[in-house]
Amino acid sequence: MLLLYTLVKQHARAAVCILETYHRNERGGDTLVPASDPEASTVDSAVSDREVRGLARMVQVSPTTTLVDLTVRGVAPGKYNASIREYGDLKFGATSTGPIWAGGSDTTRSRGVLGSLVVGGDGHGAVFFDHPIQIWEVIGHAMVLSSQEEGQDELKNDETTVVGVIARSAGMWDNDKTVCSCTGKTLWEERKDEVKKGMI
Repeated sequence: MLLLYTLVKQHARAAVCILETYHRNERGGDTLVPASDPEASTVDSAVSDREVRGLARMVQVSPTTTLVDLTVRGVAPGKYNASIREYGDLKFGATSTGPIWAGGSDTTRSRGVLGSLVVGGDGHGAVFFDHPIQIWEVIGHAMVLSSQEEGQDELKNDETTVVGVIARSAGMWDNDKTVCSCTGKTLWEERKDEVKKGMI
């Protein structure tokens, strides 16, 4: 376990989080149908109605600083609060992600508070955060973007709340996976060839 932790810490320099809606349910009330429920596999399940509304790209640029590029589309206009949560549990959407991530016992303020984003009348919004975290610390935690005020009431799943789990990703130009075993070319080498042929 220690070896895995060390490897993740050394190699995690970029991450991504796909933000989806979780507010619909078929049972009524405040209970969301979890993805593990047999009902989730039915045609009328709310799970099939989930929609991707945003994306957060995270790149660690120094030992103490990570840039977060957050974009959303198709959400109601207004001010949204972005935060990293204590858990990566999306079983019940935003409600099961727990409190804002504290980031260690020696901190006086929750390190999971990223900041706010204003969404315009067209439903689009984008912001850059410069945050004092390391990528390896937040892998597996949930990210929540919500218009709800933190600390007022328990976080709820509604149409203005999107959530996802932060996952490790390849950094810029770091995806060296081989596309074709016959040529041995990487993704970026294949792309260069296609651009020469006229691909945009």
